[in-house]
Amino acid sequence: MNKNKIHFVTDKTKTAILYRKKFSRVYENSSIRTADVIVVLGGDGFMLHTLKKYQKYNKPFYGINTGTFGFLMNKFKNIDLQKIFSRAKLVFISPLEARVVNVKKKIIKAFAINDVSLFRQSRQTSSLQISNKKKIIIKKLTADGVLISTPAGSTAYNLSVHGPILSINSKKIAVTPISPFRPRRWRGKILPSTSLLEIINLNTKKRPISLVADNVEIRNIKSVKIKTNNLIKFRLLYDKNNSLEKKIKLEQSRKQII
Repeated sequence: MNKNKIHFVTDKTKTAILYRKKFSRVYENSSIRTADVIVVLGGDGFMLHTLKKYQKYNKPFYGINTGTFGFLMNKFKNIDLQKIFSRAKLVFISPLEARVVNVKKKIIKAFAINDVSLFRQSRQTSSLQISNKKKIIIKKLTADGVLISTPAGSTAYNLSVHGPILSINSKKIAVTPISPFRPRRWRGKILPSTSLLEIINLNTKKRPISLVADNVEIRNIKSVKIKTNNLIKFRLLYDKNNSLEKKIKLEQSRKQII
């Protein structure tokens, strides 16, 4: 059996550096271009950053958690990565693409593997209109903000704001309000991943808002169009007994999976 060439990407934490030293005794660090697998040593935030940075190389990623929760990562088991790769399950994830227009009419693109969130930028609540392919979902949402989540991100911030859990193969996205004031009882909506959402800030002067795509912030938003970009597919490897799908199912005790 041919051995996979590995390129290691390591966070700056003590634990990540310690793991890297262990692997360096056994594996050569291949170049990013010649590697068969990218091994990421870090937490979820570092993984999201790495996925976007190296997506252009079209390589599978295997994450080893050295952070806190590590939902997107695998637990460190042993040094035999070749054996782990041979048994790993491959998961494909497409990100959300946000096309943002700010108050100066500048267009900015951002991608999110977990979620895109819009927040009030001042003490005033945000005032938003949300539509899908020009069909208005909600004419005026007064809230701290709104969050659009992928299935991979539905157990993260989305779950914290009482959004639904989406199965990894559901082909859905979740639109969840953040602390809604009016209409107070609106709990959001589950939409097909083929949706094209448009969110408009109804009062840019008095109620400024910012957008966060995973860990990238864009301020003073006028409007944004959000869609799933199926042309981009991240390939993530997971241990057979600890797959992303199984992790999502563990949250069933809190909410029904969809």
